[in-house]
Amino acid sequence: MRSVNVNMSKNRLEAFSDGVIAIIITIMVLELKVPEGHDLKALTPLLPVFASYLLSFIYVGIYWNNHHHMLHAVKSINGSVLWANMHLLFWLSMVPFVTNWMGESHFTEIWPVVLYGFVLLMNALAYSILMILLVKHEGERSLLADAVGGDWKGKISLACYFSAIALSWINTYISLALYVLVACIWFIPDTRIEKRLADEQHTH
Repeated sequence: MRSVNVNMSKNRLEAFSDGVIAIIITIMVLELKVPEGHDLKALTPLLPVFASYLLSFIYVGIYWNNHHHMLHAVKSINGSVLWANMHLLFWLSMVPFVTNWMGESHFTEIWPVVLYGFVLLMNALAYSILMILLVKHEGERSLLADAVGGDWKGKISLACYFSAIALSWINTYISLALYVLVACIWFIPDTRIEKRLADEQHTH
């Protein structure tokens, strides 16, 4: 029996994903505890926790931004894309837990830094899987496929995550620096999809 490729609207997927990501950010900020004292010195022990929160907030924001652009470049989705998107949301939902654990450890303990890197790695892999399935659904000559190209940012990110996890046993601050480096690479807006959409509009 021949399988039928059913095209579905992407609107509900976008709305659901936006809602989950908003909840993830809310959970992260709720993990920031109010200091016991009432002077600036009372904030000092919370600086690593806040730094961990800030880094994760940037990461979640980057995923939301790129997720929005990627879905904007496609016309429809299918069942495989729905499950791949749920897979990505699962790993994004783990970010608040590892963020709090790493922050509470003040970046000095190996396992919180390792697990943080592992969750970032799994998020990157889940996002890549989602992108591959969307390209497969849209076609190799689609707008998304053309915009993504070789995805050098994604490959560099994966290399950095693997390196950071391995280097955690040598120096956790090196791992942290690599996590910050990846965030900086992606923080710079990726305009490939926007440019292709603009070109598409001009041609029409």
